[in-house]
Amino acid sequence: MSIRILLADDHAVVRDGLRALLDAEPGMEVVGSVADGREAVLAVKRLQPDVVVMDINMPGLNGIEATRSVLELQPPPQVLILSMHGSSEHIYRALQAGARGYLLKEAAGSEVVGAVRAVAAGRRYLSERIADTALDAYLAEGRAHSPLDSLSARERQLLQLLAEGRSNTEAARLLSLSVKTVETYRSRLLLKLGLHDMSALVRFAIEHGLV
Repeated sequence: MSIRILLADDHAVVRDGLRALLDAEPGMEVVGSVADGREAVLAVKRLQPDVVVMDINMPGLNGIEATRSVLELQPPPQVLILSMHGSSEHIYRALQAGARGYLLKEAAGSEVVGAVRAVAAGRRYLSERIADTALDAYLAEGRAHSPLDSLSARERQLLQLLAEGRSNTEAARLLSLSVKTVETYRSRLLLKLGLHDMSALVRFAIEHGLV
């Protein structure tokens, strides 16, 4: 039986390249491709893939929050993060969210194929170019608890939308909340993170890879 794969990346050229690469492999089938995290969650519900190859930086809902959401579905797929970011925090947050693998976009095609096969079999996979010592050092220094860990899933989703420049009304519509509730969440975000205004909130989101 073929490994059913869903691609989630906001760059069409990346999706097309991955589709061509993976569809050419025996025992693999790309069953769909989407451009943002919200579409990824809906596509997983509809297509029930075995593996989701997920980018981190996508509009509306980033790959890490999308990973959390798809892993709550039944049956849950395996998630392989394919990202341009190789920082320890990005890797930690992805693995904490439940991703089985983390691969850099600069990886060779053969490594991408190997990573998909590994996570489909339930094994973890870290890119050959990600040094184990970087992650070990990150955890050993006590930095494993990112400031983002203090936020709820809804607060992290709102933080991304606000940092993307969405209005309270737009954010409320996308999150199925009232505008008043969004305003309350926004005030709570500033308080929890010790920030004083929206510009500081945007800088925080950029520094932590949400946008």
